[in-house]
Amino acid sequence: MKGLIPPETVKELDKYIVGQNDAKRSVAIALRNRWRRQQVPEHLRDEIAPKNIIMIGPTGVGKTEIARRLASLANSPFLKIEASKFTEVGYVGRDVESMIRDLCELAVNMVRGEEQAMVITRASEIAEEKILDILLPGDRVQELPAEGTGEVEVHLERSEKESKSATREKLRRLLREGRLDDRFVDLEVSDRSYPMIEIFSSAGMEEMDINLREMLGGMMPRRTKRRKVKVPEALELLTQEEAQRLIDMDKVIKLAVDRVEHSGIIFLDEIDKIASRETTKGPDVSREGVQRDLLPIVEGSTVNTKYGMVRTDHILFIASGAFHASKPSDLIPELQGRFPIRVELDALGKEEFVRILKEPENALTVQYEALMATEGIDLVFQEDAVDEVAQIAHDVNSRTENIGARRLHTVMEKLLDEVSFNAHGLEGQQIVITRQYVRDKLQDIVKDEDLSRYIL
Repeated sequence: MKGLIPPETVKELDKYIVGQNDAKRSVAIALRNRWRRQQVPEHLRDEIAPKNIIMIGPTGVGKTEIARRLASLANSPFLKIEASKFTEVGYVGRDVESMIRDLCELAVNMVRGEEQAMVITRASEIAEEKILDILLPGDRVQELPAEGTGEVEVHLERSEKESKSATREKLRRLLREGRLDDRFVDLEVSDRSYPMIEIFSSAGMEEMDINLREMLGGMMPRRTKRRKVKVPEALELLTQEEAQRLIDMDKVIKLAVDRVEHSGIIFLDEIDKIASRETTKGPDVSREGVQRDLLPIVEGSTVNTKYGMVRTDHILFIASGAFHASKPSDLIPELQGRFPIRVELDALGKEEFVRILKEPENALTVQYEALMATEGIDLVFQEDAVDEVAQIAHDVNSRTENIGARRLHTVMEKLLDEVSFNAHGLEGQQIVITRQYVRDKLQDIVKDEDLSRYIL
């Protein structure tokens, strides 16, 4: 885990997310506390629980993006899941423990990728030798009967050996220069296909999948199939296969489970949808039942996964919700207590929209300029045009449903609809987006409130 100090974390988040300083400070402190926990004496380490966070704010203000960027900064396994997907154990739906199994799967893939990157050079060297063996079959031998015996002695002249070695090096040079790229070779590759098996169950049967494919693979002999492929593809296939062989999967699983337990982040979106409302009578399997099942996971328990038992005591949970029809206090008291940090995110206005369109490294204007550049078009957004787009997005949000920064996507897509459609025929041109252009394209839609509800 990177030892970023909170101001550095906030600075990194600022590159992609506009405003929401309170939320950035909270997650930055939570990330730093994880690093601090690793430095304390071992007898205290298990006692320090993560301070889980609830982000409260309307849709489209950056809740998910903050959590996703934080996980990227910390190189942590990250899972985003909607709380409304789950139901109480015993009913049709997903079991809350499945989120831990999904997080483990992501962590194993992450660590496997890191390990592959470390052995890829060696794997590519082995793959190159195998390609040369295919292109230049084994040494030709001269078989001569030995005097006085019925045995066959194998003799290979030194000059022929040297000639073979020179030919091999010449082929290696041609291979590296790409001059053999159009040649086809016959390659034996592992057949990874398995019989199709479907499991029909009521609920909580995801664990039936645990090691099912591995079990089938163990019972059936390893099969290979012959493919005719070009040299570059053969080189890539062999490199991947050799990289898999060079990786110690036991080590990968151990590292992945450790990373899940100590630096995993789960983003529970739409948590307000499982808050019970006062009007609800009787048990609600998709609300209070889910909260009760969620409680032990958040408090800290042990979950059975196909990679072994995983403890959830130190996984950081970041929950979020708009809380329009309910309040955080509508959650069951025990669950509220496991989310001690509550942060309210601000609704976005015109000023924030202008900044979102211009400032982040992945700003929408930058994205569209890059997309049009692929067609040879120089797309230019004038300052007053950006201001007008922000104003229109703000106006539409005010009059219809407020979907935050997501409104910018709908407005920009409608604005550049004609350019995107005809881009293939505009190569070499510069297209300047002005305030007047924005008004011409969008003003009629904005004025007609019924139409804007459908189009923007």
